[in-house]
Amino acid sequence: MSWFSEYFKFDEHRTDMRTEVLAGITTFMTMAYILFVNPAILSDAIGKEAVPSLVTATALSAGLATIMMALYAKKPFALAPGMGLNAYFTYGVVLGMGYSWQVALAAVFVEGIIFIVLSLTKVRSAIIHAIPLSQKYAIGAGIGLFLTIIGMEEAGIVVDHPATLITLGVENFKTPELWLALFGLFFAGILISRRIKGALLISILTTTIIGIVLGVTPAPEKIFALPTLSYTFLKMDLKGLFNVGAIGVVFAFFMVDFFDTLGTITGLSAKAGFLTKDGKIPDAEKILLTDAVGTTMGAMFGTSTVTTYIESAAGIEEGGRTGMTALVTGLLFLVIGLLVSPIAAIIPAYATAPALIIVGYYMLSAIRGVDFDDPTEAIPAFLVLVTIPFTYSIADGIGMGFISYAIIKALSGRGKEVHPLLYVLALVFVAYFLYLGGVL
Repeated sequence: MSWFSEYFKFDEHRTDMRTEVLAGITTFMTMAYILFVNPAILSDAIGKEAVPSLVTATALSAGLATIMMALYAKKPFALAPGMGLNAYFTYGVVLGMGYSWQVALAAVFVEGIIFIVLSLTKVRSAIIHAIPLSQKYAIGAGIGLFLTIIGMEEAGIVVDHPATLITLGVENFKTPELWLALFGLFFAGILISRRIKGALLISILTTTIIGIVLGVTPAPEKIFALPTLSYTFLKMDLKGLFNVGAIGVVFAFFMVDFFDTLGTITGLSAKAGFLTKDGKIPDAEKILLTDAVGTTMGAMFGTSTVTTYIESAAGIEEGGRTGMTALVTGLLFLVIGLLVSPIAAIIPAYATAPALIIVGYYMLSAIRGVDFDDPTEAIPAFLVLVTIPFTYSIADGIGMGFISYAIIKALSGRGKEVHPLLYVLALVFVAYFLYLGGVL
């Protein structure tokens, strides 16, 4: 016990073992839904037979990356495959662009390697300073809307329409799945409003159980099973990645991962009282490197990009201030997460769809950080916000934001406010869009 106290500096952070353990359990409860939601999303691209491997990959990557955060960075931050990035993997890259899931995994792996290199060099700082805050906030909020529309489609609340593109799924009003999804959505909303820990997890499991009782969903044959990675381990198609020239995919994964992590750790550090007087994040390089290693490791296991979770704020709220909080969370992912694949295999879309919508609500709140009194900041941010869900592409949204920000600032006589590197990134995206359009 004294070793933990000295290693994590309990006295310096004015905490104790009991507080840290309870904080770690709290963080796990708020994040455990990812054990069911991530396999559900990725299996749409990889296949339902891959669910046991995807559960194992999710639990392993979350557990090991979070333990690395605990022991290396010593911060109460937990990691897992990121929401939004898993949706982009499935609905953007595989189902949208037509790449194989093995190529998509290779893109995640390469993105992680790039992230590691940049985390060890000064290039990282240059990129951080180049992207304006309004763009960072808008990207996070846009991903939130992206998740929301996916969740509403999964629930059957909205469907496609030849005239209006999407419309209310009135034909689904006769199906029990729609009503179960609405129950799950409202139930989760009530639990969150009453500040119940693990609201999304409780909603997913409760909705699934009701579905089983009503005969809508089959009961699992067993509760626990031994972990397996047989379907996804080291299945990255690196050769195929370079053959198809999916540079834009790698770039999109990297940009979202990098800035999502940066925004998350900034917010969490502020909440925990870690920020210095000039707004810097102590040990930022260790945190970012942990995130990068987690992504690379996750791709090897067979899951999409691993990132730091804003749900870590729940543990911080409970008093967690050291790596001990993350250590407890990571161990719970390994102990519990590796055994629940039979349950995950029968979790239906109508049970996970509400979680996507609620996570979208959480992420949309980031838009509050945009200065809407300044059109040169707000209009590019708005374009990011709407382009991501309307084009079903995070990459397209980022590109629209960078290009519009550079043009509007420059032609408004405020071009000096734009970092030179952002002009370069804007030109890269112009070339990227022209390439997609067959112009180049």
